[in-house]
Amino acid sequence: MNVGDLSILLYTPEEQQLWERELSAALPSAQIHPIAQIHPTAEAPQCHYALLWRPPPGLLATQHNLRAIFALGAGVDSILTAGDLPSSVPLVRIEDAGMAQQMVEYSLYAVLHTFRGFGRYHDDQTRRQWAPRPAGEHRNFPVGVLGLGVLGRAVAQGLAALDFPVHGWSRTRARLPGVTCHSGPEGLRNTLTASNVLIVLLPLTHQTRGLLDAETLSLLPDGACLVNLARGPLVVEQDLLDALDRGPLAHAFLDVFSTEPLPPDHPFWHHRAVSVTPHVAALTPVAPAAQQIAQKILQLQQGLPVTGIVDPTRGY
Repeated sequence: MNVGDLSILLYTPEEQQLWERELSAALPSAQIHPIAQIHPTAEAPQCHYALLWRPPPGLLATQHNLRAIFALGAGVDSILTAGDLPSSVPLVRIEDAGMAQQMVEYSLYAVLHTFRGFGRYHDDQTRRQWAPRPAGEHRNFPVGVLGLGVLGRAVAQGLAALDFPVHGWSRTRARLPGVTCHSGPEGLRNTLTASNVLIVLLPLTHQTRGLLDAETLSLLPDGACLVNLARGPLVVEQDLLDALDRGPLAHAFLDVFSTEPLPPDHPFWHHRAVSVTPHVAALTPVAPAAQQIAQKILQLQQGLPVTGIVDPTRGY
């Protein structure tokens, strides 16, 4: 199909030149307009499609011909909260494109680090102490996954494949082979009380913001580990620090934070029981993601339905 009359607005603070190159290769006849970080709204021409990551306020308000908006990542909260999302224009998210495998890898690392006691062996090394410990049994080490979307499902099933008992929680009850699925307030409580490691993969919505606070964190078993790979504001940070210092938590693997980059004076940096990574649990692979977006644009041009359309009332 000839897409020479199509114009695409591209705005992302990360890898913008790479996105432009891959999109040009996938849609060679389309006009792609990368918008600079300085004064973006003043430089934005009218386009048919907008491809965005963390757009500045006011950018979408300048666009009056949009047919669809694409989020250049798994999360869409930065676009939904921009305040100028046109209600009549569909918002489309990237579906996996290689991110699920990365999430599975990070989750496996955190679970195995905890299950095998590698943190304790590291402490033994600093003391030059030789202290072998008995091997644990997978069946006695349940893991919880909050959020059973594309990424959460992949993580839950990846852990179940290693014979860990897996409890999954979502807004509406899912069905996954090998996973005990829960929903609702009682299901959340059951998931938390059962989880030696709790992996957070929920979208950030009005309902999930601050979900993990002092009350909910207190439901985790003594010595549990929290792994947040979704969005920082899902967790009340001071309540998490209190749970690490006073129980029940023994460790937290944190890839996302309420403020990013994490401020240099934040206590997470030097807390003995926190492992920090800089929002790298699942980086968007640009080439396959650009191909996915290009295919969806072609489908939309032909009047065909596409998957991955976000429900703004749900936030995902």
